Amino acid sequence: MSDKKQTKDANSKKGDSSAQSADKAKPVQVPDERREHWKDEPDPHDYPAAVDYLSLLMPLTEAQSIVDRLRSATLAHRKAKDLLRASRLELLGPENEHVAKDLSKVKAGEKLSPVLLVRGRLNADVALTIADGYHRVCASHDLDEDADIPCHIVDLGI
Repeated sequence: MSDKKQTKDANSKKGDSSAQSADKAKPVQVPDERREHWKDEPDPHDYPAAVDYLSLLMPLTEAQSIVDRLRSATLAHRKAKDLLRASRLELLGPENEHVAKDLSKVKAGEKLSPVLLVRGRLNADVALTIADGYHRVCASHDLDEDADIPCHIVDLGI
């Protein structure tokens, strides 16, 4: 047994709560096979998918304009849990076919495409819109809710 483990076991037997608290405060290490791998840029097919989705929420010309801005937006990073909270969308679990597919990609070492986002407006009660990548966000959350997800994000412009 390692010295570190022996010390921890000895402290646990003594009821040393400070040692136990220190253990709880340490960040959880996600095994390599469970960690997402992200591409530097969204896949080309993500942009037309974003137009298709956004055109359900607004006129096609507006949707295309937003996606044009997404194409030139700089890469940002946001946590999976924050994206879900801001979008007001439900977390889909690993039993969802599309989430499972993204989890399988991660397990196989494939890189996921960054997500495309339209920023919400708190003062207008407009939620964040995940224009493309909802299932990737859910898969990432399943692996590690604190994982930084690369994204392109633009303002709605209202």
